[in-house]
Amino acid sequence: MAKRVAIIGAGASGLTAIKCCLDEGLQPTCFERNEDIGGLWRFQEHVTEGHSSIYKSLTTNSSKELMSFSDFPFPEEYSNYVHHSKMMEYFRMYAKQFDLIKYIHFKAQVCHLRKHTDFPITGQWEIVTEMNQRQESAVFDAVLLCTGLHAQPYFPLNSFLGVEKFKGEIIHSSAYKNPEKYQDQQILIIGMGNSGIEIAIDLSHITKQVFLSTRTGAWVINRVSDGGYPFDVVHFTHFKNLLFHKLPVALINQWGEKKLNMKFNHENYGVKPQHRFLSKSPIMGDDLPNAIIAGRVLMKPHVKKFTERGVIFEDGSTEENIDVVIFATGYKFSFPYTQDTILRTQTNQLSLYKYVFPPHLEKHTLAVIGFIKPIGATMPISELQVRWATRIFKGLSKLPSENDMMTDIVKKTKYNEKWYTASHINSLIVQYIDYMDELASILGVKPKVLSLLLTDPKLAWEVYFGPCSATQFRLTGPGKWEGARNTILTQRERIIKPTKTRPLQSSTNTKVTLVSSFFIKALICLGLLTIVLTYL
Repeated sequence: MAKRVAIIGAGASGLTAIKCCLDEGLQPTCFERNEDIGGLWRFQEHVTEGHSSIYKSLTTNSSKELMSFSDFPFPEEYSNYVHHSKMMEYFRMYAKQFDLIKYIHFKAQVCHLRKHTDFPITGQWEIVTEMNQRQESAVFDAVLLCTGLHAQPYFPLNSFLGVEKFKGEIIHSSAYKNPEKYQDQQILIIGMGNSGIEIAIDLSHITKQVFLSTRTGAWVINRVSDGGYPFDVVHFTHFKNLLFHKLPVALINQWGEKKLNMKFNHENYGVKPQHRFLSKSPIMGDDLPNAIIAGRVLMKPHVKKFTERGVIFEDGSTEENIDVVIFATGYKFSFPYTQDTILRTQTNQLSLYKYVFPPHLEKHTLAVIGFIKPIGATMPISELQVRWATRIFKGLSKLPSENDMMTDIVKKTKYNEKWYTASHINSLIVQYIDYMDELASILGVKPKVLSLLLTDPKLAWEVYFGPCSATQFRLTGPGKWEGARNTILTQRERIIKPTKTRPLQSSTNTKVTLVSSFFIKALICLGLLTIVLTYL
């Protein structure tokens, strides 16, 4: 009889969890507290408790090729950075393709998750859910927690003096939906993360003035990179990842900062951070320099104190007649349906082996999915985590001892503390390619580039020099997909398709450039092969 697996949440992670369970012959049951799939990506006009939805204009920060599930690419006509409505269309197509909806119980609130009485022997879990004001209990052989990081808004009101005296409106960025209601008002946004910048830009076209307050500043990148290609398509390759690890950190910092300052001088625009380029994830803000240079957004330092109608900043400057303050201060995680002893949560930190498994459990039948802050896309990482977790549940793979797992956790924590600037999510940061390769190696699905070079050089080239899409981890090993090779070799066509909507005749210069580019890449490949063989 197939093992029963409970999946909590039907967002991006929950959907791929259902599919991966089916791939491994497991029996999934998904509990979703809302009435539809999509999780965070499902837009709602009104804020509902427990659902951190998005704002109306939101588009993705990762391109479609690097955020798609490994065996289900986005339609080629979709834009490279998709609107949230297109994300929902993609989820519905994914769910339909693999017949996932029938495994989901909607409007099912998980009230309790606890170990079954014979857990030390069976590893089973008891889950109590509430539907239509009726509670039901069921026993499962394993559990996948797919509720992600955006569970509870982080609202540090107590950190600001005089905030209780402020007579304007105060909201968290999770409650922001669209700019119309803020027309001709003065808005202060606290926090310069992706949400803070995007909301500031969204509001700046309709409000009287937007002030963007930041304690540390940020390095700001564009969705559009070299040659007009998406940022992650250009930079998230195995070749560039090799350079990242081999070149001196000081040199990469200098290169990155110089490249970003060529777009706009971060110091002149008041956004230059206190940290170096590699010390914190850069922020996506295509239109921020345009908004600043046009005066629609004014950069301000951290808020020192609130007054009845305004604020005093740390540099002593003031702004009066502030109508609304938006806290774009991120989220803190929460698992209200289970005891802290299950996950051993403390001070917004969670110790998980490879960011997936609690190491202290007697039986490793519980996995936390998508609970990371990647420098890159989350969806393909969640998928690879589930592919690994389901094989652990089936007994096809095993975890090391608790001591070895804790050693690995401590090692990763110390690495992040050394490498990145301090923040409340510091311990959850992962580098996209490094982490994907790590999981893929454990799972046995990481492609062997040298072997491919001998048997399929065209594919080897695209795997190593092209964008590191999740489809690379469907070429071999468990979960091998016949369509992987073609999907990888046609990814550049899908990248160009939605932008090249006006046909043009190819010029001779273009053809010459393409030939020159080929020979340059060939020389690079030859040099790289020499380096690799040298270190074998």
